Parts: sequence; C-alpha cells; structure tokens
Amino acid sequence: MRKLHDPPDAVNSSLVLNELGCINPIKTTLGACMNILYDERIDGALPAVDKQQLLHELRRQLPDLDILHRAEELRPYECDGLSAYRTTPMLVVLPRHVEEVQTLLKLCHAHRVPVVARGAGTGLSGGALPLEKGVLLVMARFNQILAIDPAARLARVQPGVRNLAISQAAAPHGLYYAPDPSSQIACSIGGNVAENAGGVHCLKYGLTVHNLLKVEILTVEGEPMTLGSDTLDSPGFDLLALFTGSEGMLGVITEVTVKLLPRPQVAKVLLAAFDSVEKAGGAVADIIAAGIIPGGLEMMDNLAIRAAEDFIHAGYPVDAEAILLCELDGVEADVHADCERVREVLTLAGATEVRQAKDEAERVRFWAGRKNAFPAVGRLSPDYYCMDGTIPRRELPGVLRSIKELSAQYGLRVANVFHAGDGNMHPLILFDANQPGELERAEALGGKILELCVEVGGSITGEHGVGREKINQMCAQFNSDELTFFHAIKAAFDASGLLNPGKNIPTLHRCAEFGAMHIHAGQLPFPELERF
Repeated sequence: MRKLHDPPDAVNSSLVLNELGCINPIKTTLGACMNILYDERIDGALPAVDKQQLLHELRRQLPDLDILHRAEELRPYECDGLSAYRTTPMLVVLPRHVEEVQTLLKLCHAHRVPVVARGAGTGLSGGALPLEKGVLLVMARFNQILAIDPAARLARVQPGVRNLAISQAAAPHGLYYAPDPSSQIACSIGGNVAENAGGVHCLKYGLTVHNLLKVEILTVEGEPMTLGSDTLDSPGFDLLALFTGSEGMLGVITEVTVKLLPRPQVAKVLLAAFDSVEKAGGAVADIIAAGIIPGGLEMMDNLAIRAAEDFIHAGYPVDAEAILLCELDGVEADVHADCERVREVLTLAGATEVRQAKDEAERVRFWAGRKNAFPAVGRLSPDYYCMDGTIPRRELPGVLRSIKELSAQYGLRVANVFHAGDGNMHPLILFDANQPGELERAEALGGKILELCVEVGGSITGEHGVGREKINQMCAQFNSDELTFFHAIKAAFDASGLLNPGKNIPTLHRCAEFGAMHIHAGQLPFPELERF
C-alpha cells in the first residue's frame, strides 16, 4: 500500500510529473499548466546559490554541524507525508544546538539562501517540501523535554519532541497534553505549532493554539524572540496566536511551553449507528444545540467503518451507513447525566443503535478504530488522498450528500472520516496511480471538495495546513486584498522572503492564472488582476 500521495510505480511515473513538472495539470487556453511544485515563473524568482561555496562556508563557520550534500543522502528528505510531491534539497543540515541554528540563519540571510524548516516530516500538505535552491533545516534532534512543572501545569520542550511523549512524561503527575492528532506517536510539537494541529479531542480542549503558553523562535536574521509568556496573558499584540499555524514562514521554533491538563476523573464513550450519513450529520448539530460539549465527537461512514473493523476489530457495526463516537468526560455524576442526555438526542436524531463502552478496554478499542482509520482505509486501495477541510456543522448533511455525488461523478470511492464536532472533514479519496488518469481524477475531485467547503462558508483547511497542496485553493478562498495583507505580515517578519518561500500564501500572479482557468457562470475570479 502506498501511503497517501505516494507516486506510482516507475513504469507509470509519467502520471506524476509531466514535462512542466505538474502533478495535476490544469490546462489553460495557452496549453500550460499550474505547477504544484515551486515554479519561479509564477511563485517568484529564487536567489541563485553557489552550492559548493555555501557548503564551504557552513563547514568553516560550523565545523561540528552535520551536513548532507550527496544525492543519496538527500533523497530521504525530498518530501514530507504528502509524498507525491518531491523536490531534492540543495543541502540538508541537522543541528543539535540553538547556536548552530542561529549561525546558520545568519549565514543564509547574509547570502540570501532560502531555508525550509522540517520537524518529523509527518505533515500532509507539503509544508516541509524542500527547494532545489535552498537549505532544509531538520530540527528532529531537538528532542528533549526540558521541564515538567506540575504545580504550574506546564511543560517546556524542544520542538522535536513527539506529541505523545509530552503526555507520557506528564502522566506520573496525573496530567496530559490535550491536542492529539492521529499521528501523535510520531509528529513533533514544533510541527504541531507550525500547522496548528488539532485531534479528536479538540472540540472541547482546543487546537494547538489554545494549549500554548510560549514559544521561543529565531527570526530569519537569527535573532531570538519570545512570543507569549509563562502566564495566561502577556502585554502587547498576541503574536503567539499569529505565529501558530504560520507553517515556518515567520521564524524557526527552538522551544515550546505547553499547557498541561489534569486527567478527567471519568471518560465514557457512546457509539451510535445510523442508516444514513445525513442523519448522522444532523445528530452532530443536535448534540451541540442541546448544550453538550463532548470531549470528542467523531464520525465515520460505511467504507471507513468496514476498513477500521477489519483492521482493528473495534466492535463497530459494519452494516451501519455511519457511526458517531461521542466521548463525555469530567466528574462521574456529570458524565452519567450527560450520557443519558446524549443517548436521548441520538435516538431522536434517528440512531438505529446506541451503546456505551462497557469498560475502559472497550473505550480504548472504539478510539483505536477511529485513530487507525487512515491506515485501515489504505488497505482498500493502492493509493489514497487525504483531504482536510472545515465546514459549519449545520452544513454536514448537505456536504456529505454532495461528496457522494462528486464521488459518483469522478468514479472514485471516498471514505469519510472526520472531527464532526467542529466540522473538520477528512475525506479519503481512493485511487490507483498506476491506472492512467486516476491520479488526475483524484486531485480534481479533491479540489472540488475543498471548493465545496468554501461555498458553504467553511475553509480549505482545518489542521493539515495549506503548504503547497492547497496553494491554488487559497485563490478560491481569499481575494487579492486579503492575500496582499497576508504577504505584508510575512514581510514584517521576513522581508527577503527566505523562510519557506512559496508555501501557504499564493502570489497574485499564481491566483491570476488560477482564476483564468476557473471561470464559472461567466464570472472570472480576481477580475481586478492582470492576466499573464
């Protein structure tokens, strides 16, 4: 099984990149295409860098720094978790000390060398995709937990520390770190900050941004800066919130201080089965409307249910069209009362079955099925494309119906797995990249799903970030004034545009070309922009 966007076998490699380097060739009237990989023609010219001169200078100033420069050494770093998009970096550096990172940034700034920071490489939007004319700065060796303060309920950690390792270190004190993305056994906290990661329990406990106190960063010039503080508030602008989710474009993280929460006394999970995905989607809104905020509220459709059950044996009803997992936590009396209320709401919403996990072991199995849904679905098809969009909860039934129609239109199966409580959807598009045209259809279907999210008042991303994968859809979500403002924020931190260039925010040139390709009902997006 090829994970996510793995490229097809070599025999069919032409399906991944055509002669212009396009993975999803969107044709224009001129016969060109929109390149997802960095395209200097529309993403901006990159400085020309003399690799040997840079390598010599790095070795002179940082003799103990591990530097990879040979082709076979660079190959493992040519992509992140979105592995169909690949670029070989010019150099890869693996520092161990903050002083090394600081010197590297100063040197690269002085010589106008682009720098892309990378954590564990588990990102799903190409946010850590390197540049042929840039340095890939790997922060994985910064993997120490510096302090656990049970009294203050905080932890100080380096950016390469795994998400789950924080909770494991805090467990002896009865504490844990709340955000729990599905990749928590592998993903790093620095990457979580860069993407503002969520997880199955973010409905009640918030995203990464809600669980941070402070980050230490280095600017593009190598200057140290502290954003936030050890207290719940700090004077001045809330730059910590601005920085969280900025995808490595504003600075390099060197230390993170996170909030720790007490383990709930009791946690109970209800599993509800439905005979239609629309009813399950409606039940989500009904639960929130009843004034109940679950610790987690997740939804899976039949394709995902069957895959997870075959993989994990979680005890899911395989004949159900959809299931909801609703976790309620807190003190025992409140949890018992909430379970009864939720059971009533689910029954009124049309659930064909509602059952509560009988013990902690069954509760863990219910969640294991959900958290392993992605690899489970991967057993159904040679390839799958994991989408990430957010919609208002009230739109869930209609959007699920539309995804079903798009699935039939494009002739590709879609498994729906998502954080239903906050409307963060993860449709998984199944395809075989070795079948001519399927990769292109999968990406076209993915683009339509993201644009559908925008149409109903949602967003093209919930927690995976924009990276390179969704750079074109940013043109559908934001107008030129908004994008210009985003570029101004970037310039305030990085006037030379050397930190992770080409990610997150498209150039107006790219949007002009993308708009020219997507004329709907005679309305041209970005009509105020000159077409190139």
